[in-house]
Amino acid sequence: MDLPYAPATYALIAANLIASIYALAFDHRFASQFAFHVGAIARQRQHYRVFTSSFLHGDAFHLLFNMMTLFFFGPAVEEALGTDGFLVVYFGAVMASGVASFFVNRRDLDYTSLGASDGVAGTVLAFCVFNPFAPIYFFFIPIPIPAIVFGVLFIVISAGLMRRDTGRIAHEAHLAGALAGVLLTIAQAPGLVTQLFA
Repeated sequence: MDLPYAPATYALIAANLIASIYALAFDHRFASQFAFHVGAIARQRQHYRVFTSSFLHGDAFHLLFNMMTLFFFGPAVEEALGTDGFLVVYFGAVMASGVASFFVNRRDLDYTSLGASDGVAGTVLAFCVFNPFAPIYFFFIPIPIPAIVFGVLFIVISAGLMRRDTGRIAHEAHLAGALAGVLLTIAQAPGLVTQLFA
């Protein structure tokens, strides 16, 4: 099977695998030095953590799930928007997630998070904009969900869970990344909206 031409997608997957496996298997301090950390950002102005945290993961399943999702959705978005446009969506989602996470958790200086879920969420929602009626299978459920329905549910559920204390999952990061993915996709290809409602 020939892989689609998607250099940015595969580069991001490779970078995530290298950084995350190194941190998980060889140097746990590496993750703490580059994870999203409210105190380090607020007091030490380590703003780079907004981006470096998106290349690190808490465990192997977290890494595998995010990279599999990026592998399936990234190439389609990169083909539709071009490599530069895809990177705008991906890192725009990461930045939006960082801003939202900092604002929501600004009073908790010890708050820490990591993972590529923000950029991946932005990528998946960008795909939903391009392919609103494409079938998406969720958590191995053998019933396809139209992409536009999946996208709406993802946003609504993330917004609802953000108001609860749900432990380790940063729902505000997922929500901000998803919304950024939608808005940045439409900004780069506004004709998609008119096509959808034509």
